Amino acid sequence: MSNTRPRAAVKLGSSEPSFSIAFGGGGARGLAHIHVIEALDELGVRPISIAGSSIGAIMGAGMAAGMRGAEIHEYSRSILGRRAEVAARMWRARPGSLGEMVTGGLRVSQFNIERILKAFLPDAIPLTFGELKIPLKVTGTDFFGHRLAIFDKGDLHSALAASAAIPAVFRPVRRDGMLLIDGGIYNPVPFDLIDGDADITIAIDVVGAPSESGRRRPNSMELMFGATQLMMQSIIAMKLKSKRPEIFLRPPVSRFRALDFLKIDAVMAETASIKDELKRAVEAAVETRRRRSGNPG
Repeated sequence: MSNTRPRAAVKLGSSEPSFSIAFGGGGARGLAHIHVIEALDELGVRPISIAGSSIGAIMGAGMAAGMRGAEIHEYSRSILGRRAEVAARMWRARPGSLGEMVTGGLRVSQFNIERILKAFLPDAIPLTFGELKIPLKVTGTDFFGHRLAIFDKGDLHSALAASAAIPAVFRPVRRDGMLLIDGGIYNPVPFDLIDGDADITIAIDVVGAPSESGRRRPNSMELMFGATQLMMQSIIAMKLKSKRPEIFLRPPVSRFRALDFLKIDAVMAETASIKDELKRAVEAAVETRRRRSGNPG
């Protein structure tokens, strides 16, 4: 991978600050990241570094590989917008043998995230970090090491799988001697991993929070996911007290659940406002930087 980092090309005037971006975790709520990537494309902003947790790592890998937001959007809708296509790919991701299915005990509720990603990732996402066009950092949680694991070299797909391994839904991933689960557990929006890389850091939080969408009492699974959301939001709040990125945005995602991938049209419609919100935030951040530098642009 080249150490030369391209400068961002901002369609907002002659000043060209550099940008980095952190995509947060949140399961299907992270489909909102597609709007963010589209907005950056429309502005002509190409980040010099990217960090991602869970679904944010997957979206970040697409961008780092050179995919445009429109390509990611079209690819995602071509699959998630068709139940038959999702079912076919899930069938492709089934265990290769009964022995594999019962390794370590029968766990029919824990899907193999590595197989699922292999069935769903676009061909544009390469096998290794070294083949990416933009440097990428991916988070994982070292379960027995009780720490954050950060991946930025070697095999890319296993890092993405580890980062997206939601406990109780997906089987943990073994890599580098570690048993790894969802990277969002330790770092839901990893903007600190790219702090100082660029003039302007963008962070997108799609964790959401439990919402009272009806009078029905939440079931055990909803309570577990909701408690995880609250934990992640407390981590984010503490991080923001220590260091706040120049741009920190939260798309309206709370009414969606982590596994609502088949609701892609609803998620995209609900979060469409983030495009204009991000464009205004970028414009304001660039203007603030110009004023501080004494350059009116």
